[in-house]
This record gives sequence, structure tokens and C-alpha cells, in this order.
Amino acid sequence: MKKTLSLFFLFSLFASQFVIARTTNEPDSAYLFAYSTQKSMGRSGLHFAWSSDRKSWSAIGPEFRYLFSDYGRWKVEKRLVTPYLFQGPDRKWHCVWSLNEKDGVFAHAASSDLTYWLPQSYPTVMTNGNCQQPEVLYDKRQGVYVISWLSNGAKDGEAYCVTTKDFKTFSSTKSIPVASRLNDRENILVNGSIETGVVRKVAWADVDNLMKKQQLDTYRNQLSNERLKDDYTRFVGLKPIDATISVKMSESKKISDQLIGVFFEDINYSADGGLYAELIQNRGFEYSPEENGRDKNWNSTKAWSLKGENAEFTIATVSPVHPNNPHYAVLKINIPGAGLINEGFDGIAIKGGEKYDFSLFARNTDGKVKKLRIRLVGSKGEVYGENFVNINSTAWNKYTAVLVATQTASVAKLEVVPQSTGTIALDMISLFPEKTFKGHKNGLRADLAELISDIHPRFVRFPGGCVSHGDGIANIYRWKNTIGPLEARKPMRNLWGYHQSMGLGYYEYFQFCEDMGAEPLPVIAAGVPCQNSSTGGAGQQGGIPMNEMGQYIQDILDLIEWANGDATTTWGKKRAEAGHPKPFNLKYVGIGNEDLITDIFEERFTAIFKAIKEKHPEITVIGTAGPNAEGTDYTEGWNIATQLGVPMIDEHYYQAPGWFINNQDYYDKYDRTKSKVYLGEYASRGNTLANALAEALYMTSFERNGDVVSMTSYAPLLAKEDHTRWNPDMIYFNNTELKPTVNYYVQKLYGQNSGDTYLTSNVKLSDNRSDVSKRIGASVVRDSKTNDLIVKLVNVLPVAVTAKIALEGVGSIRPTAVKTVLTGDLDDKKAQPTTGTIPVSNDFDCALPAYSFTVIRLKTK
Repeated sequence: MKKTLSLFFLFSLFASQFVIARTTNEPDSAYLFAYSTQKSMGRSGLHFAWSSDRKSWSAIGPEFRYLFSDYGRWKVEKRLVTPYLFQGPDRKWHCVWSLNEKDGVFAHAASSDLTYWLPQSYPTVMTNGNCQQPEVLYDKRQGVYVISWLSNGAKDGEAYCVTTKDFKTFSSTKSIPVASRLNDRENILVNGSIETGVVRKVAWADVDNLMKKQQLDTYRNQLSNERLKDDYTRFVGLKPIDATISVKMSESKKISDQLIGVFFEDINYSADGGLYAELIQNRGFEYSPEENGRDKNWNSTKAWSLKGENAEFTIATVSPVHPNNPHYAVLKINIPGAGLINEGFDGIAIKGGEKYDFSLFARNTDGKVKKLRIRLVGSKGEVYGENFVNINSTAWNKYTAVLVATQTASVAKLEVVPQSTGTIALDMISLFPEKTFKGHKNGLRADLAELISDIHPRFVRFPGGCVSHGDGIANIYRWKNTIGPLEARKPMRNLWGYHQSMGLGYYEYFQFCEDMGAEPLPVIAAGVPCQNSSTGGAGQQGGIPMNEMGQYIQDILDLIEWANGDATTTWGKKRAEAGHPKPFNLKYVGIGNEDLITDIFEERFTAIFKAIKEKHPEITVIGTAGPNAEGTDYTEGWNIATQLGVPMIDEHYYQAPGWFINNQDYYDKYDRTKSKVYLGEYASRGNTLANALAEALYMTSFERNGDVVSMTSYAPLLAKEDHTRWNPDMIYFNNTELKPTVNYYVQKLYGQNSGDTYLTSNVKLSDNRSDVSKRIGASVVRDSKTNDLIVKLVNVLPVAVTAKIALEGVGSIRPTAVKTVLTGDLDDKKAQPTTGTIPVSNDFDCALPAYSFTVIRLKTK
């Protein structure tokens, strides 16, 4: 969409620094060898080598990746095995390859120049065998491409083939003799290793283009991998910098007032055991072994144990509380004294003097009335609080009690002890602190929610992330399963390897947004599961069948009615019955998340988008551009958005600090007539001050480009200690402590100091080196609600900067401003901002320490 011009300038810079061999004696043609390395089992992608005589071969790279397979799960799959390269009659290159040793699927991608590859496809052509060593040729007489392969399902001397005209629809599979195949793969010595691939004669310009691609990407990677800890060598002898920052009110523009938000995904135990305040683990006895293959005890009894003798604890499924929660506990007491114990999530943390709401569903299966003693106990049997409930029915009923903690404990347990003999069924055993965020029942952990609220997010994206589109079609997150009474909600496997109770569901997400004054931004799967799925064979290619998409789309339309319809509508009534008669005023809906932008995705996304646009034109639909800042998914995602007129598109990228420093002009070049941007996930791969400052510097470009960048959110938001599957994260926590990162404080400073008008600033430095100027960032915005002027200054240099700030046409300034500074050592993970005051006027000086982020909030009269 915007790369061509910027790459030209970047490559020109590269070429000026490095000598690229050019002669007038270049050949007209050369031989090109296409292969994948055996040592990586194809996981490193498609490589090229070239030769002028087919004897001596030079790798382009070496092992530089021109095409990467997107099939299956990261680390264990994503393989490009035995690639076969062929140029069709339209001069377009086609590459087919095998994906693994088990699936009856081959892969295909096409390219006009061997560097940019169109979306991949993975046709299933075998049901009783695999696809190995695929080949492709063009049958001129029939006007079709013929793809053939070997298979473990074949007889001796037999192979298989299909034909196609467009690589979208294929003939039925038929057997052919192995001898009828080309069988023209060669073994060639490249960089000391024998590799297997195919040789094609090409124009020298093609080889030269491949070399330039590799050289340019190598240079860009060098910039991205710049390490701040090398600055003392890079900037040796650098003197303190004088900077003049001229700000003109006459050169202002309106920018998004939704710029800083948060993205919540149930990853790293962010929901159950985290933000969701429930203290009982596996309260519904619904844990399943398929959710966590690493834990042999992950089943319906996880976190539960039987204490005492002469008793039995079993799991039953006959006549449950609700079909969506089919499992429950049966406790048979032969001699009173035994009971059920729940360990909570790494223990149950309680505070002395505070109240805790206990509840459970129970029925007397033997018809005898029973009393249950409910206790909070310590590791040595200390009792921290207790109460009783009387179970007086043979039908399922809900019973409640309040426990008052007698002292503070970080690792308590809950006991449920019948006081008489007999058999009793128990389910949905729950314990909540009364002090939840804003005091809501079934609410959120107060301190953690408050820490998020302190960012002043303008929106919240939820429930994911990869959680939204799940691992396989059956694991796609369905919002209707997350509303209504807790016992009626349908729990499910979390893609990240644990359990989602759905206690934190759509109602709670919307309520949390309302409590913070943030816009809700639910993300719905685009009818396809996660690109890293392994469930269902081809995983992400297993889109919801098109004959089922009508109901799927209706579910999305029902969500909008649930959120915005009045209490007389079908779904608005359900929201009102849950305790919220007024509409939530939903404005945004995200469709898709980091998807592979294939024909399968496009067909389903288009159907969803058109349906929402027709029924609810007031809703802003946010599309997706894949998981990276460039490449096939990025380009094709933007192409679809442009064709359909999608109002906003969700970009994601996780990069090294050097990338953020060297790409501050990333959004400067965006076409203002196309879709707006939501940068839904980004981070600089670390939690040191160096990472946070690189992010703060890059965020000045968000405000500068706030006319096209409408929303941004760091990711991921939360991570529970000892349960972290993804790093870095913004906030770490355990049951009793919150550990916000330096990155959190940058987000908080931006969130609490946002504006809706950007004032152009001109920065002049005493040292004009490009690597110096890239390390100093300035952004000035005005908040129309308070009329405050907010100056943000970032110094990512090892020397101090003396900044002279000249404000022209901004009106009269009050003489004192609030100044907040975040600074410290580069590897500091615990740096926090300090706040004071500074004398100011329309012209004032401000000292910027080495490696610092400074925010000055000025009051205007």
C-alpha cells in the first residue's frame, strides 16, 4: 500500500553505504536453483542459489527466505518441503511443496517476480495417504496445470495427479505411473551441503532482483537489530544536544480522540485466576484433559481433593444443573468429618476483616436434609473464617453465605464439609471478594482493574487475539455462550492451554468498558480459526462451511442488537434482564485477527462485512492485515479493505527496539484517502527502560499521524507469574501483588495525557547526524476538554538534551506546569515516572536527561 517509495529511498541509502558489484559484463541469463534445507526440515522456507555454468553455485543469502509456509502450528509445523518451481505460460511463477509426512495436502503459491508471493492455498487431494514431492507442469493441449505427487497410499510404481486451470478448483484425483512424472529434481552442492531442488534457466534480471531483495532486507534487519546498549560506542564523543522546538497553533490538525486503549486477551491466565475475581479454580468441575496436555491431572477434579476418611468423591453427569455444564461432584459421607478442598489459583488470597461471597448449587440425592460447613483454612488447619448452609432440596438449588476473613493470608484453601452422613451433589462452587471493581457481583479483581483503568483507555479490545478465532472451527469464541446465568454459560478450551469458565463474558467486558468510560471493541472471528491452528488438519484453512455462514452472521447481528437494542428487542431484552436496561452504545466491531488473507478468508469476511454494513451502517467494522508490518497478508488485507471500503484496519507487529527507532515515518506515508488504522497489537520485545523509550519515541508518530491512526493498544496486557506463555507483557501479577512494567508507565503517561488536536512542531538540533535526530522525538497536542497543552519529549540518546520550546499562537500560558519524567539505566525494569512542576511561558527551556521520556502539561488561560 505504501512501501514502494520508502523502500526506494531506503535502498538508495543502503547502496550509498555499501558497494554493490555491478559490471557491464553481466550475463543475459543464469541458472536458478530453488530448494529448502534438510537440516531445518523445511521450516526455514524457500531458498535460491544461482550459477552461470550449473557447476559452481552461489547461495543468495545464504538461506535467505523468499517464501515461508503458513500451514499449521508454529514451531512444530510451518514446513516447506521439497519445493517445486515452475513458470507458466503467463510468465507467472508457481511453487508447490509438501507440508509434512502425514496430510493428503500439497501447498501452492504464485509470484510474478519470485519475491512477492500471492496467498497460499492447501488443497486436500488425498484422504488415504500423504502428498510427497509434488510437481507441476502445464499441459498446452488441455490448457491445464497438472500437479502430481508420490504417496504412501500408492501401489508400487504408482503416483497421483490432479489438474486445474486456476489453482482454485481441481479435478478429482487419479493415479498415474511414476515414470510419467518429470522427476527432474537435482542434488546440488550449496555452501558445503547437498540440497535437493529444481533448476530453472532465468533472465539475469531475475537473479539480480533476488539479490537486491536479499541485500535490502539484510540492511533493514541491521537497522532493526540496533541495540541501545551499543550506544556508548555508536555515539562516542557525542556532546550534549541543544534543541529548539517551535510549535505553531496555526499548523494544527484534528486527530483521533480514541488513540490510546487497551487490548485484553485471556492469555497467561489473564481472566480466570487473574482479572476475573473468582477465587475457586474449576468451580464447575468442567476441566478437560484436552485443554492442557502438559498436566496429567488436568481433568474434572483439578484443584479439588477429598480431605478425611470414610468418604467418596466422584464426578457425575446425569441430570446436571445445566446442559452447558454437564459435570458435577458427588460427595458420599459415611462418617462425618470429611469434605472437599479447593486450592484456588495458586492458593486463595484473603484480607483480614473483608467479606467473601460464597455460593454453590446443591441437591440431596438421597433425600436427606444436610448442613454444610464452609471454611477458609490455612496449610496447618488454621480457620480464617466459616459459615454454614442448609441443603434442603432434592432438586438443584443455589445456596449462598458470607465468610468474613479473620486475618490476612496469601495461600488459603476452601473447605466444604457436610455435617452428617449421606450423599450430596455439588456444582458451581464459588467464592468472590465483596470488594470487586466498582462493587459488581461476578466482578473483577479490584486492584488489577484499577491499574488498567489508570491508563485512561479510550477503548478496550476483547476477548482476543487468537482466543477469538480459536484452535479449529469448534474452538471459535461464541459470544452467546458467555452471557446469562453463570451455570448456563458454556465453558471451553483456551487456545493457550488451559480453561475458560466464561465467567468473564461479554456482559462483564461491556460493563468494564462502561465503568472506565472506554468504548467496547469486541473482536469476532471472520469465519476462520487461528492461522496457527493444528486442529482439523489444515487448521486455518478449515473455514466455517458457507452453508453455515448465514447463522454465523446472524449471531454477529444479534450481538449488535444485544449491545444497542432497546429492552423490547429479542436480544436487548436479554441484556436488560441481566441488569443493564440501557444500551451499551456499541460503535466498533472487529472482524478477524491476524488471519491468513486467503480466498477462504476473503469470502467469509466479505459476507460478514456486507451484512453489517447493510443492517448497521452506524457500526465501524475493523478488518485485519495479518500479523506483520509487511508481506502477503499485510498487502492482501489492505487490498480487500480498499476494495470493500472497510473503514478501519487492524495492524499488528512485534518488533525489536531498533525497528521502532528507525521506522518513525511508518505512518507518515500512509494514503489518507484509504482505511483508518487501528494498531491493535505491538510491543518492542522487552520490559526494560530501553524498550519503553523506543515505544514512547514511536508513539510520538501516532499523535503526529492521528488523522489516520485512530486507535492503538500495546499487547499483551496481563500475565500471571508462573503461568506466562508469552513475553513481554504490560502488567505482571500474582495473587497479592501487581507488577506494572516500565512499558505500562509509558502507556499510562500517553493515556492520561491524550489530546484531540495535534500542533505541528519543528525540531532543530545542534547536531544534525541522522542517527541523532532519530533518537529525539517531540509531540504537542491540545486537549479540547480541558484546553490543556501537552508536550511530550523523548530522548533516546546517552547525552542530555537542552530543549528550548517556543509556543506560537497558543494563547496565554499559566506560569507553572506539571512535568513528569521517566528515566534511568537502559536495562532498568523497575523505573517509574516522577512528577513535579516547572516554570513555563510561551518560550521556556526544559532539560531532557539522557534516556528519558518527559511529559509537560501546560494550562492555558
